[in-house]
Amino acid sequence: MKRTFILTALMLVALIGTQAQSLDKVLEKHYEATGHKKMADIETYIIKAKMSMMGMEMPMNITMKAPDKFKIEVDMMGQKTVQAYDGEKGWMINPMMGSGIQDLEGDQLQQAMEQADMEGELYDYKKKGHSAELIGKVNADGVEAYRIKFTSKDGSVKNYFIDAKTYLISKMKAKIEAQGQTVDIETRMVEYQNIDGIQMAKKTEVILPMGTQTIIMEEIKLNEKVDDSVFARPAN
Repeated sequence: MKRTFILTALMLVALIGTQAQSLDKVLEKHYEATGHKKMADIETYIIKAKMSMMGMEMPMNITMKAPDKFKIEVDMMGQKTVQAYDGEKGWMINPMMGSGIQDLEGDQLQQAMEQADMEGELYDYKKKGHSAELIGKVNADGVEAYRIKFTSKDGSVKNYFIDAKTYLISKMKAKIEAQGQTVDIETRMVEYQNIDGIQMAKKTEVILPMGTQTIIMEEIKLNEKVDDSVFARPAN
């Protein structure tokens, strides 16, 4: 009986070790496919994009600066919505949710911080305090993919699906807080583009309960000069 228990324990340890090695191998190939080594040389991203939803097209501008600054501006029906994170605090301007400048808190702040991570949260996830688990190979919309369960340090869970052939992320599934409700969100990377050796999603579909958003990157500039004041909270 004791021997059976020991053998079972050893098999479990071996299984855990194999799973960890497999996860490391998948992520290593993913980093190589996306060109993460070249990302170390990128200080800023300036992206001009277009978002389509429910028959409407909305211009979008995204500005990012290493290591953790982020700003997104969207023109919606003649009004501009802004969300930003300056490396310490987040803020937004959303005329549909009230006038003036509002501080980001709770889930909104966490989401802004995640968007500000230029490396992507899977990269060096252990050093960032997150955890990840390779669930195995699955069929993801007709594509064989590795499913990785990612748990951030705050406890939120996402599932990443990495294409088993290209090792690029094909989609991500998560739950987010929106207007006081928890909703399912699925983000599909439909098309990638090589920008100076870095693979970036040129076309993305975000599937929400209220409909699907399609985001197309029209122009991407790297290492343009961006002052920190771009991300600073304006005076009221």
